[in-house]
Amino acid sequence: MSEARANEICNKLKEARQKAGMTQEQLADRIMVSRVTVSHWENGRSLPDIASLITLSDLYQISLDELVKGDPKMKDKIVQDAKNQAALKRTIMIMLIATLIIAGIHFVSLIVGGGFKDFWQAAMPYILIAIYLALFFAYEGQKAEDKGDSQPDQNSEG
Repeated sequence: MSEARANEICNKLKEARQKAGMTQEQLADRIMVSRVTVSHWENGRSLPDIASLITLSDLYQISLDELVKGDPKMKDKIVQDAKNQAALKRTIMIMLIATLIIAGIHFVSLIVGGGFKDFWQAAMPYILIAIYLALFFAYEGQKAEDKGDSQPDQNSEG
């Protein structure tokens, strides 16, 4: 893959901003990021997230497709951002379910009293350990999956 193609999104962002007649500072103020962030996008040091791309697309009045199409780095970033969002949703769901289970046990222990309350107090450390181990293994599994996805195919051309 050529260097020019790798920096295609950077060039498109800079050209679109200049065509719109804005400085980096003006753009940064309009989309609520720092001027340094805009500079990093335009120089290839970082890439905008999907929300920023949508805002830029609206601001420059060009389609997302036109803005990002053909840039493999941007495609990879969008895919990675989507995976991160899915992992965050899974983690939140696991924590919500765990919280509901713990709240349910606590509620029952208050109603039943006595023996169940003692069970609750004795079991709580083990319940928490199990929850955090499940989260850890889910996170490690996601990392391994991401690492496997990021391995380039040796037989294909970029």
